[in-house]
Amino acid sequence: MTDFAAVKNQIMQLAIDETAKQNIQTWLEGDYDQETKQAIADMASNPDELNESFYRNLEFGTGGLRGIMGVGTNRMNKYTVAMATQGLANYVKKAFAGEKELRAAISHDSRNHSREYALITARVLAANGFHVIMVKELRPTPVLSFMVRHYKCQTGVMLTASHNPKEYNGYKAYWNDGAQLVPPHDKAVIDEVLNIKHLSDVKMQDDDRGIEFVGEELDRVYLDRIIGNSLHPELIKKHNDIKIVYTPLHGTGITLIPRVLGELGFTNVNVVEEQATPDGNFPTTPSPNPEETAAMKMAVDLGRKINADVVFASDPDADRVGMAVRMPDGDWRLLNGNQTLSVLVYYLCRQWKEKALLTGNEYIVKTIVTSELPRIIAESFGVKSYDTLTGFKWICDKIRALEGIETFIGGGEESYGYMVGDFVRDKDAVAACSMIAEIAAWAEEQGMTFFDVLVDIYKRYGFFKEAQVSVVRKGKSGAAEIEAMMKNYRENPPKELAGSRVIRLDDVQTSLSTDLTNGATRKIDQPKSNVLQFFTEDGSKVTVRPSGTEPKIKFYFSVSATLCCKENFDQTEKALDDKIAALKQSLGI
Repeated sequence: MTDFAAVKNQIMQLAIDETAKQNIQTWLEGDYDQETKQAIADMASNPDELNESFYRNLEFGTGGLRGIMGVGTNRMNKYTVAMATQGLANYVKKAFAGEKELRAAISHDSRNHSREYALITARVLAANGFHVIMVKELRPTPVLSFMVRHYKCQTGVMLTASHNPKEYNGYKAYWNDGAQLVPPHDKAVIDEVLNIKHLSDVKMQDDDRGIEFVGEELDRVYLDRIIGNSLHPELIKKHNDIKIVYTPLHGTGITLIPRVLGELGFTNVNVVEEQATPDGNFPTTPSPNPEETAAMKMAVDLGRKINADVVFASDPDADRVGMAVRMPDGDWRLLNGNQTLSVLVYYLCRQWKEKALLTGNEYIVKTIVTSELPRIIAESFGVKSYDTLTGFKWICDKIRALEGIETFIGGGEESYGYMVGDFVRDKDAVAACSMIAEIAAWAEEQGMTFFDVLVDIYKRYGFFKEAQVSVVRKGKSGAAEIEAMMKNYRENPPKELAGSRVIRLDDVQTSLSTDLTNGATRKIDQPKSNVLQFFTEDGSKVTVRPSGTEPKIKFYFSVSATLCCKENFDQTEKALDDKIAALKQSLGI
């Protein structure tokens, strides 16, 4: 049997961070299980790993936890999850002190340990007096959001690391509207989590008392709401055999997306069987991220093989969607998030208008780094468009502010997240895949392909092209360099970019939009954030913002041009790519 006192003495002699030593001592001497202590002992021969695992507490940010799984204060494990949950419970109990019953919803994805972490979360909340509603088995993130609203919970937790590599897991916290935390609740929860210093601060039961497990009864009401989104069920019936290829990338989407497509009436849904089984090791793809070509390869190959009409994929927690479309030459092209969102907004607005559903009080929401094309499309139909900060929680915060005042149609962000209707308050791949399939059926009725619809949009409103570049600057000096870059852009904004005059500067940090042609200013109605946007005379938009979680500064580029005809697509796209390259050169990146 390992002598952990001797292990502690050995580790105390290592050249590692003093905070790491203190945390290791607490874990070796505290009420942690033998397996955990043995893992620490095994790491004693690898000081770098030991230091990385214990030099700090895993940060509970505004979106919750996310980190590599393993033993240590800086890792995702049952102890860091339990302590974070106690902090969340403490704040919710204070915020809803007058409620007779506190309720919490719990779901999880297919990642390794997600079910274990979900049960720990549920048991901590139950021990704190919450009535917990938990899924019987893995379900998508949007289902968790729906659960919070449907069961009238004060909070909810989704165990997922989204599209991160297999080594990661995460913990997303939700508020009573079904959206992720926004001010003041996000910072207040963080403060409560930081107050949990020791495992002894955590209340946790060792059984499932107070936990209600739900399955089909939840699925049924959620799927009914998605089916209710359909604007053309008759066209689905008419074109029910369009060829759809779908992959869940070993994630939760397999539980509901093929099912809802079948219930909508689609009869030719082809699932990529090699990626159909939920598996936290994601064995068939280097990264389960539907933005990436490698992740989409199997689905596109199957689409090409069967001459499919549309191909789409959901990430492991099924909140984001990547898709591919067949080109006129028979080859396949991946659409980016801006393109998919533009088609989605066009279809929703057009169908609402044709069905006489528009009253002048409808709106869409997108983020400030998303293309301007969805806004232009919406406004052409008399639908309002609102911008928010980057992150879907801000889109949902805007929906909450307008609830009962205006009607939300749909919206999304450039990073492959979309919403249709407001019964879920997070991006929803189940609803998005359903609507994408319906658009494909509608396109078939018009004698068009999905790509034809996109080209038609470009011909009507302009061909928009976007790109993103991340400049990494590591360490303390890197952080200082990023800060200096932002200071310089703020104090000495470029007078022109790629040969076009900069005519407007939006500084979200100061909440001021400045017309650089006459010096006039107006207030920006956004929470303060370290973001700058430059708008040029020729319609280009450049957004600059430091990452909140990584040592990098991000540049978002959006350019546009007139598209006269389908035959000029490639030529126009090449000109836009050249313009983006010129913008990058103007900024020296």
